[in-house]
Amino acid sequence: MSILYILTEYRVYDSIFLYIFYIKPVGTLIHGKEIASNIIDSLEKQVAILRKKKRIPSLVVVLVGNNPASCTYVRMKGQVAKKIGMQFTLVEYPKKVTTKKLVSEIHRIQEEQTPSGMILQLPLPSHIDTTAALNTIDPIRDIDCLTFENIGRLVMKQARFFPPTANAAMKILENFKVSIPGKNVTIVGVGPLVGKPLAVMLMNERASVTTVNSATKNFKEKCRAADIIITAVGKQNTIRGDMVRDGTIVIDAGIDFTPDGKVIGDVNVKEVARHALAVTPTPGGVGPLTIACLLENTVIAANIT
Repeated sequence: MSILYILTEYRVYDSIFLYIFYIKPVGTLIHGKEIASNIIDSLEKQVAILRKKKRIPSLVVVLVGNNPASCTYVRMKGQVAKKIGMQFTLVEYPKKVTTKKLVSEIHRIQEEQTPSGMILQLPLPSHIDTTAALNTIDPIRDIDCLTFENIGRLVMKQARFFPPTANAAMKILENFKVSIPGKNVTIVGVGPLVGKPLAVMLMNERASVTTVNSATKNFKEKCRAADIIITAVGKQNTIRGDMVRDGTIVIDAGIDFTPDGKVIGDVNVKEVARHALAVTPTPGGVGPLTIACLLENTVIAANIT
């Protein structure tokens, strides 16, 4: 056996050794779009059955003003709803509409159109009483789960349906076959659309939940103590690589925009993927699944109303 052969073999096996023992694998990217596609396919079949029974699921979205992000979200919801055979209606009002007028219009739409599901697209202009407007929606049509009744049902484990973005995060964990009981979960951002309902849903599944807000001390340490991090702040680079310990699952439900209009999330995916077991990208992570969950709620509501 030649010396050259021995050296060559040594280098090959040495390289394999370095790969196995020293190079960290990159975390799995969880693409919510793939999970959403399966849900949408199922919903399309359910909608077809309901249409044969003359019970066409219908969704009404009320949009106030022309916030670019809101307009984009509404358009995407409408496209998918129509694609699977739902009836979709967008009702628009100027930014200057008053709370009294908006409340009156929500009542009127529900009485005249009797939709299966109804959404008041958030955020609303600051002069509008958001709580009053949201609670004008009939709870059985409140597919965003933002009325007092539906929030209470969620807390008491009596939910008709679940808040779409929070439910999207839960479906990602389910799809990744994560056993939630006993897991340490850190939720970054405690807004009413994602953080708060998600905390309740995870506690209902017996997770140990820590919430983080702008006043939280030791933010980094709380993230590094987590088995699962779910963020919904809407600020780029909220979660960096040094905030995540090896083996953590990171779900990004935040939406932000670069100066040139590119959609980004809270997580620095490139950094986090070096440590996380799995991470959702933005776009293509939670967003598509949120729409699927919203339409799933509409079908559920259609079977109730």
